Parts: sequence; structure tokens; C-alpha cells
Amino acid sequence: MSASIQKAFFGLIAFALSCIAIELVPISMQAAYWNRCFDSTVGWINEKPDLKTWSEKAKESLAVGVCNGAVYEPKLKTQ
Repeated sequence: MSASIQKAFFGLIAFALSCIAIELVPISMQAAYWNRCFDSTVGWINEKPDLKTWSEKAKESLAVGVCNGAVYEPKLKTQ
């Protein structure tokens, strides 16, 4: 009797862990997409001669804003 309850609990634990793993797939895909956006945006910023004087934190801050969709101006205002 005890062994069957133990097997049932192990089955429930395995089912719960597989559900959690399935739920994490879209989140990990979104994180990978955001990381690619961030890396390519920082690379683009580093290529621009006008933005080379910016600090690394300022460049990363701009990249975060771009990848999060918070940049509304079509042109960068550097002044």
C-alpha cells in the first residue's frame, strides 16, 4: 500500500516538473530574442562615430530602451 502511494507521488512530481518545463519554453525563447536584440543594438551603437564618445552605461541604457520598445523618436538626439 505504501509503495503504491509513493509511486503515485513520484508520478505527480514528474508530471508537475514536466509542466513547469513546458511553461518555461516561451520565456526562454523571449529571453534569447531580447538578448540578440540587445547585442545587435549595442554593436550598431558602437559602429556609429557620433556615439563613440558615450559611456558604456549610456550605450547599454539606449539599447535596453530600444529592445523594450521605449524609444519613440525616429532620430537620436545626442544634444
